[in-house]
Amino acid sequence: MEIKIDRALISVSNKEGIAEFAKGLVSLGVELISTGGTYKVLKDAGIKVLKIDELTGFPEMLDGRVKTLHPFVHGGILANRNIESHMQQIEKAGIKKIDLVVVNLYPFKETVSKPDVTMEEAIENIDIGGPTMIRSAAKNSSGVGVIVDPQDYEVVLNELKKNNGKLSTKTMFSLSIKAFKHTCEYDSVIFNYFIKKVPQYGDDKIKIDNFLDVENTKSSISVKDLSVNNFKDKEGNFNNTLNLLLSKKQNLRYGENPHQSSAYYKFEGAADDSFVMARQLQGKELSYNNILDGNAAFNIVKEFEQPCVAVIKHNNPCGTALGKDVLEAYKKAYEADSLSAYGSVVACNKTWTQEATEFLMDKYVEVLIAPDFEEKALMLISQKQNLRVLKVNINLNLFLEKIKQADFTSAYPDIKSIDGGLIIQDMDYGIDNVTEMKVVTITSPTEKEWKDLLFGWQVVKNVKSNAILLVKDEVTVGVGAGQMSRVDSTRIAIEKSSDKCKGSVIASDAFFPFADAIEIAAQNGITAIIQPGGSVHDGEVIEACNKYKIAMVFTGKRHFKH
Repeated sequence: MEIKIDRALISVSNKEGIAEFAKGLVSLGVELISTGGTYKVLKDAGIKVLKIDELTGFPEMLDGRVKTLHPFVHGGILANRNIESHMQQIEKAGIKKIDLVVVNLYPFKETVSKPDVTMEEAIENIDIGGPTMIRSAAKNSSGVGVIVDPQDYEVVLNELKKNNGKLSTKTMFSLSIKAFKHTCEYDSVIFNYFIKKVPQYGDDKIKIDNFLDVENTKSSISVKDLSVNNFKDKEGNFNNTLNLLLSKKQNLRYGENPHQSSAYYKFEGAADDSFVMARQLQGKELSYNNILDGNAAFNIVKEFEQPCVAVIKHNNPCGTALGKDVLEAYKKAYEADSLSAYGSVVACNKTWTQEATEFLMDKYVEVLIAPDFEEKALMLISQKQNLRVLKVNINLNLFLEKIKQADFTSAYPDIKSIDGGLIIQDMDYGIDNVTEMKVVTITSPTEKEWKDLLFGWQVVKNVKSNAILLVKDEVTVGVGAGQMSRVDSTRIAIEKSSDKCKGSVIASDAFFPFADAIEIAAQNGITAIIQPGGSVHDGEVIEACNKYKIAMVFTGKRHFKH
């Protein structure tokens, strides 16, 4: 079915291409109605156009806040062409049909992005009439077209020319979906802007109806919670509904595999020290897998004060190390498993140096990530044109403050997609409190073993479960990841260590269900173990450690990563 377009209402904030589009409509015999600034642009272009107040018989008022909110506008848009009584009513009222609505909205997002924007300026850039006209037209898409994107001008004009001034209902329905998306995103930007302003306007508690609980609209939320995120209520429970606002950073060539399409998004308001804000300095386009591995590497190194380097393959560290400087940390991390390091992603928490670059030059690295780069390092790296280099802010001062206050609250949770929905959880960030850990064996860890145990405990949470990590001298010497059995993970970690396991310690992301892995550890010279504890067979596991004089620490906290 096709609908003849006889009258169009045009009111746009973004005036790109609007004069050319309007001329095209006029050439097809379409009558134009317009408002304020858009009317002036069209009039100055010599286009015949009717001003909105000439249509309504009512002047624009309140500094333009009220101009299109009138029955002569919305009656002409909303009247259902297939309902005879609707047609009779508008005819009786002297209302003419409006067949095409061309509207885009005040630039609220661009306005509030300015560093010195005032609340008053933000409020004045909340469009009222525009979203109302868009929603009216989109609701009545069986008889009215709506355009919100200047890129659609040419498409619509071509169809009108081809079909003697008519639009298909299929096209109008597609345009309506895009229109609803446009107003949804617009309102989300406004919501996310104002929700962050709550601390400026009120006491410790602010009542927000329908925000927390659809069954209890009188729930309250603390200002502190609002300033951190809008995912939870004051009791720390996730909200019943989520409005997620993200913007696309870029399209990706493909996903995990070439047959999967992919794109890269960031949350609006993402912190400067989050991985998504990384800036690419050189190299090929990032892939889906590069981004996942880069994020995994970044999450390891950002939680250390000393120079730390992580070498990542398939979302797991094949080597992580601390050093007195970047070069030493990188050498140790690379040599922990140099075979697996081929085609890896490398991340560092300190300025990347020329010396570290010289060590990297003969190695195949996909991505290199650091908070900064020495000028000579970048000059040298530029010889490896395909190497992707990312500069990402690591806020060490903020991290140290979080350690002091034991507050690792993340503004954004961990979100994973499942078939038909999402699952959501807190990020597993932060450093566990040593005072809450307990030595459960007769033998206690030495000072050196404590250093290795705590380093391993910090890294193992970033290894796929079941995870076993061997550490020696604050270097991962063996990694067992993603196995169905903890015994298998232990065997793999020892095998990967290439005989470097003697004198090392084990970090296990979850408890040992039986003593069998302890037997294997003892046979291979492991001297200390850190694990959550909590198995019904803890007594058997502790007894085995005592038998072999292996020190064991219970943390009371599990770090699964599925």
